[in-house]
Amino acid sequence: MKVNQLSIFLENRSGRLAEVTRILSEADVNIRALSLADTSDFGILRLIVSDFDKAKEKLKEAGFTVGRTSVVAVEVSDAPGGLHNILSMLQDAGINVEYMYAFVRQSGDSAVLIFRFDRTDQGIELLQKNGIATIPGDKLYAM
Repeated sequence: MKVNQLSIFLENRSGRLAEVTRILSEADVNIRALSLADTSDFGILRLIVSDFDKAKEKLKEAGFTVGRTSVVAVEVSDAPGGLHNILSMLQDAGINVEYMYAFVRQSGDSAVLIFRFDRTDQGIELLQKNGIATIPGDKLYAM
């Protein structure tokens, strides 16, 4: 139930993000979800893409520093309290959310959130034990 996320280190300067999207576009790799965190000097671009291996290869060829991080995609009820229920469950089990971001769907009654846990396997086990839908990478990449 783990999903491969690309983590790309970027200098915080004009055009660098556009360079990443150009490379992925030319490689016919679709971006399914993204998060960008920055400081004054650099940023970390986190991506869920349609073809992890191809994206990583093409970005490395272009000189980017690229890493792989295992994250978990969770289907959450798109209603008040949906996220709180999951976060409370994780808190009660002592599992820390290192970061998270949303994945946009075209339609449906649920939202998809991408989580990075300090104890990924235990997080997955807890979610599944409590009937929370996790989405495997191959299904997520095709959404």
